[in-house]
Amino acid sequence: MPAKDLGAKHVCFKCATKFYDLRKPEAICPKCGADQKDSPANRPTPEPRRGRLAAVPRPVEPAPPEPVEPEEAEEAEDVETFDDDDAVTPDDED
Repeated sequence: MPAKDLGAKHVCFKCATKFYDLRKPEAICPKCGADQKDSPANRPTPEPRRGRLAAVPRPVEPAPPEPVEPEEAEEAEDVETFDDDDAVTPDDED
């Protein structure tokens, strides 16, 4: 029999035996009896697990500028000035 008539060539995923499937619908290893459809290589790759999405930072609105209040100028006028001439010294108490 030529090699074309033996079917597809397989390598068992359990025992690494090389064999032909002899054109049978199921490729079963003649040495260990493993069905080659159960091979991990034939399973679809699972989709990668996705973690939670990162929180999108909200834009920070700039604070409105604080208005300059005229109270500062008024406070300066209310303050009494104190001169050195008005100071009471211990000699003046008599």
